[in-house]
Amino acid sequence: QVELVESGGGLVQAGGSLRLSCATSGLTLSRYSVRWFRQAPGKQRDFVAIISSSGDYTDYADSVKGRFTISRDNAKNTVYLQMNSLKPEDTAVYYCTSGNNYWGQGTQVTVSS
Repeated sequence: QVELVESGGGLVQAGGSLRLSCATSGLTLSRYSVRWFRQAPGKQRDFVAIISSSGDYTDYADSVKGRFTISRDNAKNTVYLQMNSLKPEDTAVYYCTSGNNYWGQGTQVTVSS
């Protein structure tokens, strides 16, 4: 059974940082790229970042470039999203996805102004 579990969300002031984790089980993570998405209340789910299976390719939404960094540790079957210089508009539920369209349950990030 494949499972993706996000963690690390919380409440932070604008300008602060958080590191999200996406821990996987039942999946050989090293075979797959991983993407982060986010969904704010009343809005569609938007792409945030992607990392290739080997970790040598990454890409980001324009809105987070230069502030967010995606990384992975295949030995730990975990992908990370380091979020710096957070803004109130980053407030959303953050989801990771990998494999054959498997998704986690999401973790809430709230940035106060």
